[in-house]
Amino acid sequence: MSREHREKSEEHPKGPGKPSVVSSSASAAAAPEESDAAVNEISIPRGDAGVAASGEQVEKLQAEKQELMNMLVRRQADFENYRKRVEKERHQDRERGIELLIEKILPVLDAMDNALGAEHDTPGAEEYRKGFELIRRQLWDVLAKQGVSRIETTGEQFNPHFHHAIESVEGTEHAGGTVISELQPGYMFHDRVVRPAMVRVAAETEQKAAGISKRNN
Repeated sequence: MSREHREKSEEHPKGPGKPSVVSSSASAAAAPEESDAAVNEISIPRGDAGVAASGEQVEKLQAEKQELMNMLVRRQADFENYRKRVEKERHQDRERGIELLIEKILPVLDAMDNALGAEHDTPGAEEYRKGFELIRRQLWDVLAKQGVSRIETTGEQFNPHFHHAIESVEGTEHAGGTVISELQPGYMFHDRVVRPAMVRVAAETEQKAAGISKRNN
């Protein structure tokens, strides 16, 4: 065998035990086809099915957002109600504390009124009286600024919410149920009665009661 024929045989070996060699260009051509097939398998659905899926997802997110907004509004309303309730309770506690203090001060005010109403013939009594009047006025100004007011009595119609009848007096020229005198003053703190006034009330006479009953018939 010639040298030239032997070189050609080595370049292109044949036989069943020798695998064929695939060129790199053929492998490169096959790779893009396999890649495209994989991409098509995992791609997002397109067409009407994809649009429907996206729409459902948007609606679900909007519903969740609305639910969260509603929850936030409810929480804000609950907090606002809680804040108002706490402020109201705090205000009531403050007023109750002032009311308790006023109840303790009223006997001092009564003692001053009694002292000012008494007659004194001792020397210098008038000077003491002026001093008591000044102290009493200052004390009342403090109470009035806190919302204390005196209950009207004499000449008013008896009201069990504001008056406490100690005595019913007959044979008076006043109409029945009229307060004719005050034994102890009553006071209110804003719209609440701290102490009802102790009063005498004109009684209904039999003649007046008979006349009223006759008119009603």
